[in-house]
Amino acid sequence: MKRHKGRILIVEDEKSMREILKMLLEEENYEIVTASNGIEGISSIEKDIFDLVITDMKMPKADGFEVLKKIKEISPETIVIMITAFGTTETAIEAMKLGAYDYIHKPFNIDQIRIVVKKALDKKRLSEELSVLKSKVDTTYSLENIIGQSAKMQELFKLIPKVAMSNSNVLISGESGSGKELVAHAFHNLSSRKQKNIVTINCAAFPEGLLESELFGHMKGAFTGAMYNKQGLFEIADNGSIFLDEIGEMPLNLQVKLLRVLENGTFRRLGGTTDIKVDVRIISATNKDLKEEIENGRFREDLYYRLNVVPVHIPPLRERREDIPLLVDHFLRKMSSQQKTISSDAMRLIIEHPWRGNVRELENVIERIVLLTDNKVITKSELPPEITEHASGSIVIKEIPDITEEGVDIDSIISNIEKRYILQALEKAHGVKTEAAKLLHLSFRSFRHRLQKHGLK
Repeated sequence: MKRHKGRILIVEDEKSMREILKMLLEEENYEIVTASNGIEGISSIEKDIFDLVITDMKMPKADGFEVLKKIKEISPETIVIMITAFGTTETAIEAMKLGAYDYIHKPFNIDQIRIVVKKALDKKRLSEELSVLKSKVDTTYSLENIIGQSAKMQELFKLIPKVAMSNSNVLISGESGSGKELVAHAFHNLSSRKQKNIVTINCAAFPEGLLESELFGHMKGAFTGAMYNKQGLFEIADNGSIFLDEIGEMPLNLQVKLLRVLENGTFRRLGGTTDIKVDVRIISATNKDLKEEIENGRFREDLYYRLNVVPVHIPPLRERREDIPLLVDHFLRKMSSQQKTISSDAMRLIIEHPWRGNVRELENVIERIVLLTDNKVITKSELPPEITEHASGSIVIKEIPDITEEGVDIDSIISNIEKRYILQALEKAHGVKTEAAKLLHLSFRSFRHRLQKHGLK
């Protein structure tokens, strides 16, 4: 079935005029609702959201001005076109000052109606698309902006174009700062939906009630502070994509509503009484283990399988250290107008750093270095303390010093070296002590003794 191009309310007390407008606009594939007077029109506006309202100026019970004022009060994004008789042009101009988009004289030309309505709705759609673009942190979301030469990243590069052209839902997993949003936008921009919106929301950033309103919209009076009707992100993303970041933080009652969208493509606004149908691809992301969340009763298993049609995992930066020099070079070129480079000693320290904040942390560090140094070659002395001291918990690993005239504390140096290798082994073994002991060619008993000696948990 062909989708409607927009929802229009016609408020007109003359039956013949109302029916002519309805028939004309339905031929243009608009969804039409009619009201026979101003009071009925205001009631329709209070119950539903319309892209555009065409209202007569002079009507019994409530005139066009009252309809216009009510629309601007409860649904300010709705466009209003006034119909007026000849001789009342000044009144129509006054209506435009109050927020009407345009006015049309009776008797009107059929082509004129078509043109004015199309221009008005095109303007509304453009405004919505610009609003979505402004909400993006970075507009260069393409595959070329995902940096990596490691085997794991090469697998990701092969997967994205293959999956992007389908309508399958994607669940991206990975630690905070690993680049999940960048990958989500690459999926959208390589898909057939790329000409439509992709909207992004962090499910952890909103309280439960507000998150439902952001996703599905609300009607005026649905809750305290709901002063006007509002479209949700699913409506704005119709025929496009929606990126649900931190999906593991979504409350259970909202998970039920999201499941309904996945099953039949419909939902209701908060406080609404009518079903709204949309065609949206869902790309979600999490830094949690959703299977563990299911076992603990915090995430619905049926929703998990609906979202996880195509699972995508982004490895942490510490598991793809060969990508770090590429990323450093990329950020240096992005943030500095000068051709800055980095010394081999400084690069070695950067590569060895744990990067628990992943690519985001690396980008922030490079930005700080660029801001604070004027040198074209960045040396290890210009790296921040957390890099040069290679802090891990409360243990600080320093470079091995040369012997000075005062001598050196060899026991302290050897102890520091031992700590460094223990920490590296634990990191490579992902915290599994038996595996870390094997990497150091130690018995498990000896390894545990050294952990206790250095106060490491």
